[in-house]
Amino acid sequence: MVTFHQQTRLQTAKRSFVTRRVPSDAMCTLLTGDLVPQAGDLVLAKVTEIGHHKRSERVDGRKGRLFVGDEVILAYGNRYAPDQFEAIVPQSLAPCHMVAAGGIAGLALSWHKRILFPTGIKPIGLIGDRNGEVVNLKNFAVEEAEPVINVPNVVVVGTSMNAGKTTTAAHIIHGLAKDGFKVGAMKVTGTGAGNDLWLMLDAGAEMAIDFTDAGYPTSFKVGLDELMPIVKRLANELLKNGCNAIVVEVADGLYQRETKALLENPEFKAIFKNVVFTAREAMGATTGANWLMAQGYHVPTVSGMICASPLAFREAASQMDIPLMDLEQLIAPGNAAGLLGKPDLLTTKAIA
Repeated sequence: MVTFHQQTRLQTAKRSFVTRRVPSDAMCTLLTGDLVPQAGDLVLAKVTEIGHHKRSERVDGRKGRLFVGDEVILAYGNRYAPDQFEAIVPQSLAPCHMVAAGGIAGLALSWHKRILFPTGIKPIGLIGDRNGEVVNLKNFAVEEAEPVINVPNVVVVGTSMNAGKTTTAAHIIHGLAKDGFKVGAMKVTGTGAGNDLWLMLDAGAEMAIDFTDAGYPTSFKVGLDELMPIVKRLANELLKNGCNAIVVEVADGLYQRETKALLENPEFKAIFKNVVFTAREAMGATTGANWLMAQGYHVPTVSGMICASPLAFREAASQMDIPLMDLEQLIAPGNAAGLLGKPDLLTTKAIA
């Protein structure tokens, strides 16, 4: 039964970014007891201790300060972040942690020595609809589809977290937009947060979406057979909205489970043939680019954090036949378009 007290409590709680697709009127009840949360389930929780995450990203993108005693609406999820937290969905509504500013509730298993302990939360209850069914992000995902992806595209991957993938993708987007493309941007794996999407939109993307729009708070530990359906849902949404070039970001590094599985997927390879590789240093740049080419990808350039160091840049350039491009080169006229593949594909370019 929906009570006035429950509705008021849910309406006044601080909602996190990953819940943005869920209408407020879909969150009606609180479910408690001996429940086992699933990835994507929404939970109302109380902040019990402020640790690494002192702010939570709201649905509008603002980073709101957290205080002990705040009630927040998060989504349960697993997290893979070597520079921050390793976390899993707990098996009960016992106290756990907020492991990502975008609004992920999980049980932290380990974290980087350079950061604080995780912010503590005490779940109050799973959030239910008017019928008492648990509200999950998958209930509000973009539609499933088998899109015909016949527009030019490029994928950005890297050696690891913080290799410069999103910044590189944003500059490719900006270069394409300046060349007249209606660019669709999609981040297909990672942890739900708005920073990367806002940057892609600021760079000139017509539309920027990620795996949370496909109903997943994070992509860590998803079934490998679920990865391509995520890609297809997102691509279909971009195509429906008139995008005629697609820039894809795949999170984390080549050794990460979901990243590796996706890049080795024959169906993914058949659609996305062009990959820009990002790295922080020469060994990672050469090893990663060689691995991608052995997989059959065309690697037109290497970019990322390595371009911030003239010494690392020269070292990598001496070991590879692949050109390196810094951010200014990526946005120079024609360069981004040249990453999209065969010249005949560029006929889909928008008319300025």
